[in-house]
Amino acid sequence: MRELSTRQKAFATVGVMLTLLLVSLDQTVVGTAMPRIIAELNGLSVYAWVTTAYLVSSTVLVPVSGKLGDMFGRKPFMLVGMVGFMVGSWLCGFAQNMPELIAFRAIQGAFGGMLFANTFTVLADIFDVQQRVRMQGIFGAVFGLSSVIGPTVGGYITDSLGWRWVFYVNVPVGVLAVAVVAAALPYVRSKATWREIDFLGAGVLAAGVVPLLIGLSITNDHSWTSPEVLGLLVVAGVMLALFFVVETRWAEHPVVPFDLFRHNQFAISVAVAFFSAIGMFGAIIFVPLLYQGVLGVSATNSGNLLIPMMGGLVVFSTLTGQLMVRVRYYRFLGTVGVGAMIAAMWLLTQVEPDTSQWSVAARIVLLGAGLGMTFPLTIAVVQAALPRQVVGVATSQIQFWRNLGGTVGTAVLGSILARELTGDIKARVAALHLPPQFTLPSGSASNPRAALDPAHVAHLRATLPPQFQPLFDQVIHAMRLGLADALHQVFLIGAAILVAALVATVLLREVPLSRQRSQAPEPELPVEAATRS
Repeated sequence: MRELSTRQKAFATVGVMLTLLLVSLDQTVVGTAMPRIIAELNGLSVYAWVTTAYLVSSTVLVPVSGKLGDMFGRKPFMLVGMVGFMVGSWLCGFAQNMPELIAFRAIQGAFGGMLFANTFTVLADIFDVQQRVRMQGIFGAVFGLSSVIGPTVGGYITDSLGWRWVFYVNVPVGVLAVAVVAAALPYVRSKATWREIDFLGAGVLAAGVVPLLIGLSITNDHSWTSPEVLGLLVVAGVMLALFFVVETRWAEHPVVPFDLFRHNQFAISVAVAFFSAIGMFGAIIFVPLLYQGVLGVSATNSGNLLIPMMGGLVVFSTLTGQLMVRVRYYRFLGTVGVGAMIAAMWLLTQVEPDTSQWSVAARIVLLGAGLGMTFPLTIAVVQAALPRQVVGVATSQIQFWRNLGGTVGTAVLGSILARELTGDIKARVAALHLPPQFTLPSGSASNPRAALDPAHVAHLRATLPPQFQPLFDQVIHAMRLGLADALHQVFLIGAAILVAALVATVLLREVPLSRQRSQAPEPELPVEAATRS
């Protein structure tokens, strides 16, 4: 990209920020509405699939789009990604059942992958290393700001207009982002041709990632040793092994340049991004369920109660971006951040229906602070440690592994929730030893909708004789205890997985973040296959 004036940099940065706002706003708005969506569409058994479908398609498209952006310029892919993302949002709003919603979220995720692949790489093109590190913290704050707005807007829209409108909120932001990017971001022509695209590698990667994630996702209603799960995992293992062979031996311009993993900064950043994403998506997806299902608050209030977490993310992401260029051993910023996430996840395992809402909010402030401290670290270190000609490929790889970690984490934690939930609820209800003359409407004793939807709770209670209504209240409380039991396991396992990210941060070797891009060291390994375009 040619050298830009200060004014051009400012407008281009605004356009990139709006693009990031478009994608991150969708995740937080939809996350708050998900309990109501599954209650209306009766889709608790496929609860995690709505997010998994989005992340699967996004994960597959990120490395491919990142490479194409290097070859043909980022502006066209950003514009196409934003338009397609808005179309996918509208389709999700019109979904009539869970399969349709899952399919439309997959379409939306594909275009979201285009956006994520190129957004942070444009930053690397515009700014030098020191400026870029600070901007990474600010962009983390932009993500947090959208998350602050998203839960509140999503909760309010869900309660007042209905959950379908949470998808339509993307449109005005998307229109503005398209206008600014089209006007401000210059188009950089490339000499690359379509014959240089690694179609084989991209296809084999998709053939390996998709069955892997589907195999993990169906464990909510299939045993881990069932033929379906094992078959999909075996296919995934074979295809991913073939993908490694294709990329290391046959591909002239590989989608995933495995040589980069020999760099400490790249390999450690991948590990931190992969494992910390589990904590991030665990919070985005399951904390609203904790609020609405266990504490019994409305969707609007659950959105408001997520604000402290995102406030912590905004403050500590911005602060970390400033500290990284001033602290020599900045890897320990990541260590402290991941440690805070682990502590917060453990504290969430102590939440019960009678826990104070603000006590829970304090715990997720800690989680948000940890997320904010780890978010700017990975991309900033990779972009500073590697030479300019591989910055685009390496940046998209960090996002690829972050998405993959979020997808795997969502699938595994979601399958654990789905597998444990019904049994935990039945056990809690059975412990009440209800009198035989007391009966609930068919399926209510094990249907979590009774705990997730306040209107449904009120309707069921009104259908019972007055003398049975106190017993009904006990059943609802027991169901919330059962949901809490299942969520406790989810958060505990998430915390255990984050220990791997904690160890990885300690092993990171710092590189100076104050020098310019042109002074970045050359890699100790051949990366021509990854950079020729």
